[in-house]
Amino acid sequence: MICMKEFDLIVIGSGSGLEVASAFTQRGKEVAVVESGPLGGTCLNRGCIPSKMLIHHADVAETIRDAEKFHIDADFNEIDFQKIVREVNENVAEDSKRIEKGLKNSEKHTLYRTEANFVEEKVLEVNKAPASGEEVDERITADKILVAAGSRPMIPPIDGLREDTYMTSDEALSLDERPDELVIIGGGYIAAELAHFFGALGTDITIIEAEDSLIAREDKDVKEKFTEIFSERHDVNLGLKATRVEDLDEKVKVVTEDLDGNKEAFAGDKVLLAAGRRPNTDTIDAEAGGLELDDRGFLETDDRLRTSVDGVYALGDIAGNFMFKHSANYEAKVVYQNLLTNDTHKADFTAMPHAIFSSPQVSGVGKTEQELEGSDQEYVSASYDSSDTGMGMALKEEQGFVKVLVDPETEEILGCHIMGPEASSLIHEVLVSMREGRGRIDDIKDTIHIHPALNEVVQRAFNRI
Repeated sequence: MICMKEFDLIVIGSGSGLEVASAFTQRGKEVAVVESGPLGGTCLNRGCIPSKMLIHHADVAETIRDAEKFHIDADFNEIDFQKIVREVNENVAEDSKRIEKGLKNSEKHTLYRTEANFVEEKVLEVNKAPASGEEVDERITADKILVAAGSRPMIPPIDGLREDTYMTSDEALSLDERPDELVIIGGGYIAAELAHFFGALGTDITIIEAEDSLIAREDKDVKEKFTEIFSERHDVNLGLKATRVEDLDEKVKVVTEDLDGNKEAFAGDKVLLAAGRRPNTDTIDAEAGGLELDDRGFLETDDRLRTSVDGVYALGDIAGNFMFKHSANYEAKVVYQNLLTNDTHKADFTAMPHAIFSSPQVSGVGKTEQELEGSDQEYVSASYDSSDTGMGMALKEEQGFVKVLVDPETEEILGCHIMGPEASSLIHEVLVSMREGRGRIDDIKDTIHIHPALNEVVQRAFNRI
């Protein structure tokens, strides 16, 4: 028996899409939310929230270890790793349960705690267990559908890779015990953040990266300096591709190969795969719903965040514009506005920032120097070291800097890249200028900065243009 139920809006996923769902119900609309996992999406349960809560513990541990620089004798006696992880995950679970309770208590939300699969355009099959023994094929439909089903860790095709031989960032955030030795395959932002977390808490870190630097997408000066710093702290191996994973008594061995075919092996208690993320378009049978995919498997969307099917929108990781929580939150606003106004709002991704919460922190916005070098755009660059500011000296910060890229004729800000303490916060005055101000260097140069606050380093970098 086929049971069909119709809604005003269906939202697949319970991350940023919930903002649209809740706003829609406030207008008296009937909304279905489909989520098989914990409520709150990737960011709350397996991403930015638990990872940053855990990383702050690493920051505290690093501060204690560095106390000697300030002539303070601080003994580092013990780390209760299990308690740290348990406390963070309990807090996350409470938030997720609170969201679920709110949806269940809402008269306008219908929550499906199940997988959802497209069976045709605008029709989803939800595998809801029937109350009786009768087999029911339950389906839901709506004139408007929002696909916000997120992404998951990518599992690279490595020989010998079995589920019992590796973990992803999902499992790494909920380990019961701290590994003594951790081998990380990958060198992007996930690898950088988790290497900082485990490394600061006492794990020996080995990183295997096929590129010639860590965080390879960052500006060349940032990634070069970052790689240098990480190489001093950890065993960083560049230009190597993991080709095989083997059991080695109580350890796991990773066999690698360079471009010349030379092999090298590394062993650890655990192997962490940090090779990127892939969209969940396959888990919802997106193509069965008539939704077109790009060559990477993400949903194709236009500048209104519409998919190839009229009335179906997409946001967040599965749409592949930017895989950041802040971009997904922005996209949710655009989708909601378009639902109300017959698609009059374009998504404007001008000055979309990002940050890496490692040690050192990294943030960036706009073009990198290598991108500008490969284009016809004229540019000039300038940098300023944090150590040459009053607060930088107070913090004894020796590695941080701000780099600015500017059009020499118009003085338009083309990019800004920061490494060092509070990089994720320092970038914001540049974001305001690029997005809401004139986007010119005078926006920063002519702003009075508090002395000796750390963000003087931003102004001084701009003053060098």
